[in-house]
Amino acid sequence: MKWSLNELTKKKQIAFNENLDLREELVKRSAEILDCLPIEVSGEIAYDDELFYLDYQIKTTLTLPSSRSLKPVKYPIDILVNEIFATEETLKGNQELLDNDLIIVLDKDIISLDVSVTDNILLEIPLQILAENEEAEELPSGKFWSVLSEEDYAKQQEDKKEEKKSPFDGLNGLFD
Repeated sequence: MKWSLNELTKKKQIAFNENLDLREELVKRSAEILDCLPIEVSGEIAYDDELFYLDYQIKTTLTLPSSRSLKPVKYPIDILVNEIFATEETLKGNQELLDNDLIIVLDKDIISLDVSVTDNILLEIPLQILAENEEAEELPSGKFWSVLSEEDYAKQQEDKKEEKKSPFDGLNGLFD
């Protein structure tokens, strides 16, 4: 779904409720995504004071590989998106908005919902995802090695700091 800037300046506000199939685009842009169900998108785009406001909600389910076993894991997404667009001419007079990264500069006279939805879904992909049974499982280990969680590693580092006391600590209290 795309809107021309002329259409938006005339209508001022357009509501939408769409089901998008962006599976091919998402899989092409991220090797992490194995599959994507149709994406429910509802919201509105509005024009006010030479700025274009795109506010919508995304609901879908991605299939991603588990970080530990690479087994497929369903990952539901439900996010609210608020974006502000402006033309280059508009921003020439208001550099502060651009400097604060509050505005997306339009290089064409079109705002594309598909591009915005794709970008925002890609930003929501977690760095780590585990299958339900993997969350409760013990981490793998061997004879002289083991995999630690971040919490266990931090605790281990803290314990090492406590062990590295001064060799003269044993003399404390000797002359009391």
